[in-house]
Amino acid sequence: MTIDAVRTALIAVDLMPRLVDQDMGPHRGADVVARAAELATALRDAGGTVVLVRVERPNVAEQPPGSGFVPELQPRDGDVVVVKRTIGAFYGTGLAETLRDRGIDTVVLAGLATTMGVESTARAAADHGFEVFFAADAMSGTTASEHDHALTVVLPRFGAVHPTSHLLTLLTEDPS
Repeated sequence: MTIDAVRTALIAVDLMPRLVDQDMGPHRGADVVARAAELATALRDAGGTVVLVRVERPNVAEQPPGSGFVPELQPRDGDVVVVKRTIGAFYGTGLAETLRDRGIDTVVLAGLATTMGVESTARAAADHGFEVFFAADAMSGTTASEHDHALTVVLPRFGAVHPTSHLLTLLTEDPS
């Protein structure tokens, strides 16, 4: 099995300093960011798309400190930036159309938190007909048990769950 990078987008959900700095489990926010950044680099280098998602609280004059993207995942030319006001990245953002316009049919999900933004985005991605992969160690829950339950029970219903290292191998192989 391989993943055609040109038809694939990494969706990095809510990797913002104010969330990355929280006590997560089982993976520290910094480790999640490092793995997501590794996936982003590999996809960009292989001609894929990187989608950076952050959340804004609706109906507030100013967002809390740390609401931008972490330094390791600042938007680059060609990236898609999504500002959401709900839990998932698809509702009301035009993300599905943007991905289709780019010829994307596969998404790899990473980010925080596993059972919130990542899971909600995954459900919508599946509903929109995208093939879904999960970077198991490039995401984390608010607790280890919550994260593990999602990886073993919930997320496999929507797509394939793999460690980042395995996804990187699939992305670097020639899909032909």
